[in-house]
Amino acid sequence: MTEYELIKYDVDDPIATITLNRPEQLNAITGSMMAEMKHAMAAAEQDERVVGIVLTGAGRGFCAGADMQGLQATSRGERGSGAGNTFEDAQAGAIEEMGAENFGVTFNYLMAVRKPIVAAVNGPCAGLGFAIAMLCDIRIASDRAVFTSAFVNRGLIAEHGLSWILPRVAGPSNALDILWTGRKFYGPEAAQMGVVNRSVPHDQVVPEARNYVKALAERSAPMSLKVIKQQVYRHLMMETGDALRESNELMAESLQRDDFKEGVASFVERRPPKFQRITS
Repeated sequence: MTEYELIKYDVDDPIATITLNRPEQLNAITGSMMAEMKHAMAAAEQDERVVGIVLTGAGRGFCAGADMQGLQATSRGERGSGAGNTFEDAQAGAIEEMGAENFGVTFNYLMAVRKPIVAAVNGPCAGLGFAIAMLCDIRIASDRAVFTSAFVNRGLIAEHGLSWILPRVAGPSNALDILWTGRKFYGPEAAQMGVVNRSVPHDQVVPEARNYVKALAERSAPMSLKVIKQQVYRHLMMETGDALRESNELMAESLQRDDFKEGVASFVERRPPKFQRITS
């Protein structure tokens, strides 16, 4: 298994856990951390044991955003070690099925990973860290987690896909409020607005995320999870008729899979299903 310096990566069937690991800096993102994270996501995607991925932060924070030293270098027009770097050091292969034009930009690749990604937001989640959380499929937040977009307070705009995903998740008005003010808000309010799926007591946030993936592994076909994820994100950018036609084609394909036979058999026999896992 690859040794990472700035993240932790662990697989415990059916869960891969990726932990941002710069706790003294509240897991602020550097270019090297971005590369390691993408590499780990690709490793999890290709691992048959993994049904879903939990992304969290070490220590008391999820991710405080881009590393300030990198931001200072960027503001001077230099190429620093911060979030402006690419993933060129990652050995992961490109994720092609969703289309590079829409899903190959910075952290947008998270939406193209073939397996569910659950963000366990355990503490401060700011700027780039907020964008990363929003681009995960499911977000579970600690009641102590504090969120802020922060970009406007640095003289910046809504970047890294926030202007696309946030209004779709929380509505245009909530999105504008969050992005215009850069204000801080906590897990319970985030859940109320729809920014996260739910807020839980602090000590339950990672167990809750893990249990979510375990429940998927027990009841849901991994291939169906993959296709449904692709449908949801692709169809956000398609006309209704095109989305319906594609769904009909995908349904016809799914009716031919062994997973469908197993799903029906397990229902009739009143036993848990044994669906096929996704391999590389």
